[in-house]
Amino acid sequence: MTAATTETAAHAPAVGTGHTRIEGRDKVTGAARYAAEVPFAGLAHGWLVLSTVARGRIRALDTDPVLAMPGVLAVVDHRNALRLTTDYTGLLGTRPDPTCAVFQHDRVPHLGWPVALVVAETSEQAREAAEALVVHYEQEPHDIELTAEHPGAYPVDGHMPAVTGKGDLEAGLAASAVVVDAEYTTPEEHHNPMEPHAATARWDGGRLEVIDSNQGVTWVVGELANLFSLDPAAVRVRSEHVGGGFGSKGVRAHQVAAVMAATLLQRPVRVVLTRRQMFSLAGYRSPTTQRVRLGAGPDGRLVALEHRSISLTSTVHEFVEPSAAVARVMYDADAHHTANRVVRLDVPTPTWMRAPGEAPGSFALEAALDELAEKCGIDPVELRLRNEPERGPVSGLPFAGRNLAACFREGARRFGWADRDRRPRQRRDGRWLLGTGTAAASFPSGAAPSTATATAHPDGTFTVRISAADIGTGARTALGLVAADALQVPPDRIRVRIGDSDFGPAMIAGGSMGTRSWSWAVKAAAGELRERLALGADIPPEGVTVRSDTTEAIGSLAPAERHSFGAQFAEVAVDPATGEVRVRRMLGIFAAGRIVNPLTARNQLRGGMIWGISMALHEEAVRDRASGGPVGADLAGYHVATHADVPHIEADWIDDTDPEDPVGIKGIGEIGIVGAAAAVANAVWHATGVRHRSLPIRPDRVLSAPGPAGAPDA
Repeated sequence: MTAATTETAAHAPAVGTGHTRIEGRDKVTGAARYAAEVPFAGLAHGWLVLSTVARGRIRALDTDPVLAMPGVLAVVDHRNALRLTTDYTGLLGTRPDPTCAVFQHDRVPHLGWPVALVVAETSEQAREAAEALVVHYEQEPHDIELTAEHPGAYPVDGHMPAVTGKGDLEAGLAASAVVVDAEYTTPEEHHNPMEPHAATARWDGGRLEVIDSNQGVTWVVGELANLFSLDPAAVRVRSEHVGGGFGSKGVRAHQVAAVMAATLLQRPVRVVLTRRQMFSLAGYRSPTTQRVRLGAGPDGRLVALEHRSISLTSTVHEFVEPSAAVARVMYDADAHHTANRVVRLDVPTPTWMRAPGEAPGSFALEAALDELAEKCGIDPVELRLRNEPERGPVSGLPFAGRNLAACFREGARRFGWADRDRRPRQRRDGRWLLGTGTAAASFPSGAAPSTATATAHPDGTFTVRISAADIGTGARTALGLVAADALQVPPDRIRVRIGDSDFGPAMIAGGSMGTRSWSWAVKAAAGELRERLALGADIPPEGVTVRSDTTEAIGSLAPAERHSFGAQFAEVAVDPATGEVRVRRMLGIFAAGRIVNPLTARNQLRGGMIWGISMALHEEAVRDRASGGPVGADLAGYHVATHADVPHIEADWIDDTDPEDPVGIKGIGEIGIVGAAAAVANAVWHATGVRHRSLPIRPDRVLSAPGPAGAPDA
């Protein structure tokens, strides 16, 4: 057939219309196979043995009795493991977490550190043998406690400068008519995606193949190739379906251990983490202690702003939760200072978790803005509008679109904000005290170089291939819509294949950059393919394929502050007799670029807002000082919001197409959680007259808080 017959007479745009997930039926019927479900002939199973001490050395491992157990094939530990290379910089511009370089020494830096891998014919045999392995330690004293004034705190740049500053802060505060100086804390939080981490490694004709659950096959290929000193072309990683990631599914100990065992045994080896093991090996959000100081004139306009945050990291790897960075975008002042510091403790390494930095940072900053509004006697929405910056407060760069004010105005209208009495503790519903709160949200909107191919087939269908990762966002469907519009054909003529490193390098699913980066590459490939087909050439049996690479296009973007923005609104009910807090309704209005698929986009935004409720009221991992490990390391002990905790939640957006992006996309994956916890906390203050500066706002904290909350008639 010729290319001319592939075009429709009047193509109706697909981007911007709601479409169900193209893989949805496979997922609900079980046809979609996840990493732990792909069958292999001769598959062996590995089970990780984790340390039971928080600091020390391994003196000995009693492996002989374990090797004699039924089905056991090998025990891999620091005495017989492959030597790994760790002196490199990875895809994300950071050094590798030594936790991934398993079994390289006898040191134990935290409870739950991998000390051995037991491999057996079945997973049951591997688990029984792993639990029978006796490990002898030289135990040392450990420190797991993060405090605001910890003497070991120091600044860490991470993926942004640790410290920024301009103007005389103390002079600005001294000259301010109104000052807020408060400390806010957030607890340790865990991702715990529905699908546990799993990986299968095998060698096939001299090439390493890994079937994995991850957020970017290009990322995993690069890390494994570096660690094992392999040519990246000799490594293939596939990750077709991923049951959630939220930042946790990068390169972890289980993938490296599986490759080690497969190399030793020369047969496929699968390693799956248990839910309890994920609390030690999958990363988490560090607890934070943040100090915010605001100085303003009588009109509420900021004169001085300081946002300092301290988080923890492990003794083996630096990872910073950059909570103070949110102030660098949201508000300006003549004196403007921010700092992110960390403390090395005997704990696992934290990692990226949905809206890293922005989620906890927005709680502190937006709660402080609410306190400033109260002191100034100004409506919280109006206060934020008065402090809208014209340029990046720290960078000085222009904003590539900043429609936050429009989000607030539309949100206030739809939420009924104008009817709100600013005074706290004025509304009741029976025994319940009612309150409303708001907060601003922002998250960077970036794009990274990616490659894609688009193929035209003789039957009039098309195949798009890209090393993207669909971690539950509906990326397959969105990319199909983008390709359909670029080719000017109906979406049902597009087949999208993702999650295979052989498709070429592409950005990971992270930083709200996935769909934007991939769509850019897909549109470029599909657009060029359409131009080529328009010349009228016949399509051969093998099809016509065009490959794109967006490196040059993305590299040519002018420097600017690129972000998605949003306004969060919440209404809560508080029972002063029991301390129970219930969120009754939430509204989020976002400026997040062109929305590719409204159906899945709304799910993403609402999911983030629900997580914000969970962050505000429920989530809190507590570590036992004696053992150094988490208490209740499972979904029974670690509380998250359930259906009963989730009220009517509405997420919507304003027109905010990004003119610099070929599809108009910004990013929606993380903006939904930013500001949500602050909106809930501010609403609790409005209901009770008591300010809660530590999350979560548990019933015991409501009851024990000083002030009128516990007095029904106060």
